[in-house]
Amino acid sequence: MTTTESADTLVGLDLGLTSLSGVPTTDEPQKAKDYTSDQEVRWCPGCGDYVILNTIRGFLPELGLRRENVVFVSGIGCSSRFPYYMNTYGVHSIHGRGPTFATGLATAREDLKVFLITGDGDALSIGGNHLIHTLRRNVNITILLFNNRIYGLTKGQYSPTSETGKVTKSTPFGSLDNPFNPISLALGAEATFVGRALDSDRKGLTEVLQGAMEHRGSALVEILQDCPVFNDGSFDLLRKDGADSRIINVRHGERIVFGAEGEHCVVRSGFGLEVAKTADVSAEQIVVHDATQADSSYAFALSRLSEQDLSHFPMGIFRKVTKPTYDDLARAQVAEARQSTPNDTAALQSLLRGRDTWSVD
Repeated sequence: MTTTESADTLVGLDLGLTSLSGVPTTDEPQKAKDYTSDQEVRWCPGCGDYVILNTIRGFLPELGLRRENVVFVSGIGCSSRFPYYMNTYGVHSIHGRGPTFATGLATAREDLKVFLITGDGDALSIGGNHLIHTLRRNVNITILLFNNRIYGLTKGQYSPTSETGKVTKSTPFGSLDNPFNPISLALGAEATFVGRALDSDRKGLTEVLQGAMEHRGSALVEILQDCPVFNDGSFDLLRKDGADSRIINVRHGERIVFGAEGEHCVVRSGFGLEVAKTADVSAEQIVVHDATQADSSYAFALSRLSEQDLSHFPMGIFRKVTKPTYDDLARAQVAEARQSTPNDTAALQSLLRGRDTWSVD
């Protein structure tokens, strides 16, 4: 099976074993190669997308899902080639409109595990409106947002996440824009799962992606990755010596302490949070990370510790809460309507022949 198989085949799939999320599972052992298509991977050497691809191929078998019930949807951009490289079903859709395709699939087909692959330009510029409404509706979709702070496919223009003052082909004197913080944006839209990871941190990336894939509802993961051609080294400060004093790793139930020797921590400051020296505060003052808080204001305050110059940058799972999903509610509503109106043909004729008409001069 490849991503080029017809949609007609997709509609006709039979169901097998079923996981708790409603997606059919398999009892046959699977390996990473089972999720590897026969398509040549065509990203630039050194692109962070390779690491993400291999990581996802590596632990998808652990979920036990049937490949024919997995769909990768993408928009336009370097990241959007992703569906071609997965031996599952895939949709390479329209620029910025991936969320609408994914919403339709997730709502119409409960038996599908739907992923949306997107980039900082695709998701946050032309697709920004579609993204926030998908998140607020809590559609059961796993959204992977590849953020390299640049438009790579179109040769290096600044993107919605490029830092202020960024000199690019489209901003030769420096960008005047204030960039989006994708985590803050997702939390503002009340996404029920929000996480962030660095492409080169295989362990951290796996942990966040694993949590997102097991979550039922809208899960957004921002993945910081390098574009070696048009924005090389954009996140090097988070990879090199001294990164321990910049990266704030958060884990549910643990105090937020970071630094090579744990010399820094996060404490409350008014209605927000701030970084402090561990030696200057008591243990009780150090924030214990709680990703399950129903009120998103705490997770939002945590996201605001992210700084454009990467002085401090939280990583991990910011929020993970359970709420009814849009697709479950929509299916229930349709079922209820059908039950109250068993004669669909009569209902349709009543609508077509009713008095709710008007004329246009």
